[in-house]
Amino acid sequence: MKVQIYVAAHKPYQMPQDSTYRPIFVGAALNGVTPQHYQPDNVGDNISASNPNFNELTAMYWIWKNCHADIKGLNQYRRYLAEAPKRKLAGILSMDEIEGLLEQYDVIVPKKRHYYIESNYSHYIHAHHQEPLDVMRTVIHDQHPDFLADFDRLMHQTSAHMFNMMIMPGPKFDAYAEWVFDILFEVRNRIDISDYDVQEARVFGYLSELLLDVWINHQHLSYVEVPVMYMEKQQLPAKAYNLLKRKFFPQAAKRTHF
Repeated sequence: MKVQIYVAAHKPYQMPQDSTYRPIFVGAALNGVTPQHYQPDNVGDNISASNPNFNELTAMYWIWKNCHADIKGLNQYRRYLAEAPKRKLAGILSMDEIEGLLEQYDVIVPKKRHYYIESNYSHYIHAHHQEPLDVMRTVIHDQHPDFLADFDRLMHQTSAHMFNMMIMPGPKFDAYAEWVFDILFEVRNRIDISDYDVQEARVFGYLSELLLDVWINHQHLSYVEVPVMYMEKQQLPAKAYNLLKRKFFPQAAKRTHF
């Protein structure tokens, strides 16, 4: 059984030595020379040139269209799914651990991110432009109406599996990617992001983080949560402060953000 987990990166960075993991250079169509031993995302069927708007999803698209492994996954160069996160790269999921978990569950996901004082919907619109999220709901209503109740339910919840990190059997990964891009490409057709700043122009990457749980819940898939290992120190007090500022002083937070 072939297991291939890709690590999305936009620059050279320390990478796992385990051959189960392969770095994929996102936005290669725009970023010049691909680092040695990295898979560029601009060969074969790809959306590499859309990386400023889709973030790590240009890697997901490439994996969907060009990778034929039995088990597929996506991690990020600063974040990994790990059984022993304190061990850094030595503690990320091994091939044997991945195969063992997928014998019991349909999907491997990171532990949920909890917002506590905000719903997933309010958290998003306090951090980003509201229109794309509302348009995405309309697209789901129009194109995938059987998913709409699951979407609305997730919007009212206060936690979700974020980061666009997951490991699944290849056919499930491909089915998920096909569904995600069908929605996001239509959202792209319906909104104008020409005046968005660089940060907010990454809109489709942000939106997609709210789709994984919708798909899992609608398909009644079983999942197992594993910790996230961060390669860099997390600024938790600053994140908590920004969350509170966005919640209680949204206009000031958005002035700072934009």
